Amino acid sequence: MKRRHLMMGGVAALGLGACTQSKFKTYDGPEVTYVIVNKGDREMFLLHGGRVLEKYDIDLGFAPIGDKFFEGDGRTPEGRYLIDRRNPNSKFHLSLGISYPNAQDRAEAAALGKPPGGDIFIHGESNPLKRKRGDWTWGCVAVTNREMEDVYAMVRTGTPIQINA
Repeated sequence: MKRRHLMMGGVAALGLGACTQSKFKTYDGPEVTYVIVNKGDREMFLLHGGRVLEKYDIDLGFAPIGDKFFEGDGRTPEGRYLIDRRNPNSKFHLSLGISYPNAQDRAEAAALGKPPGGDIFIHGESNPLKRKRGDWTWGCVAVTNREMEDVYAMVRTGTPIQINA
């Protein structure tokens, strides 16, 4: 009897183990050489040279119109940046850091007497069961968790990103 229970438990554990899927995917396609975000169209493109590899619908900062000028304004920055870090333990599933603020961003915020802010990322959702409606981030670019797994696998640190109005 004990042997039967042990075997059934082992089979159940193997079955449950097969159901869990890692958020870390592998990618062996063409290198992503550029990321373009078009805020007005709520789209993000991953490119290899001039060829679009993937397109994603995105959510933005809760105040999506205009460039980011200071911390807490709820806007997503506009300009040319780099993907400068990776966060596998993000509270938003996975995230890729954007090199905001640059020197111009710091100067613009200083002219307003405010800090520029930081921690701008491409990230997933905090709670995938609670679907967000419209723009909800504090200035980041958001996709679904499943999409973020693909983006995280495809985009390397150092990849240029252009964020357009």
